[in-house]
Amino acid sequence: MKRIIIIAIFSVFLSGCALFELFYKDEDDETAQALAWDGMEDYESGDYDGAKEAFEKLKDWYPYSDYAKLAELKIADANFHLGNYEEAIFAYEEFESLHPRNEAIPYVIYMIGMCHFEQIDTPDRDQTPARNALETFSRLNRDFPSDPYAIKAQENINACLRSLAKSELSIGRFYYKSRHYKAALRRFKNVLTRYPDVGIHQDALKLIARTEAALAKSNQAGDSILPFF
Repeated sequence: MKRIIIIAIFSVFLSGCALFELFYKDEDDETAQALAWDGMEDYESGDYDGAKEAFEKLKDWYPYSDYAKLAELKIADANFHLGNYEEAIFAYEEFESLHPRNEAIPYVIYMIGMCHFEQIDTPDRDQTPARNALETFSRLNRDFPSDPYAIKAQENINACLRSLAKSELSIGRFYYKSRHYKAALRRFKNVLTRYPDVGIHQDALKLIARTEAALAKSNQAGDSILPFF
């Protein structure tokens, strides 16, 4: 069964050559084929370090082999599973640049987005990964709207928006506690205008009301503040 899966993967990424022709080429191609099999077997068994090593050898030793594109992509995949997200992004982007018409491109864009997505931290931390993931998934939806990976990305888009909205609330709370009510109010209102459908609309409305009351009281009494919750 595993060999059938591996053959199916080969058939997707080694465009332009029949499988029969791939498995009966000259001696160099047979050696490239052996590395490809080794890499796929390691990958399917979860040995991503072993897979990466085999595919890197294949890419370096046989750059013109019919298996080279497969090696490029699986190096990126192995890096993703190893948590080497920056290396994976570089490899995916390189694959897209070298093979812009390859049928795997929607998957490649999706995985670039996932590399960013997996680095999203709590709302009080830097949201650059969330913004990068959102931009990448949005590009996938724009360029390949009917592709299954674009549909799959929608759930992650919603998660990115929710993370960004929670970050706005977190920053707004910080400003509120620092008595910078106008700055806090802008952040809370940003949630309503930029992220209206992510499930924290009511929280933003409550915070806006509390901040407006604190701002009004501060304008009247100078240095007073309402308790925060």
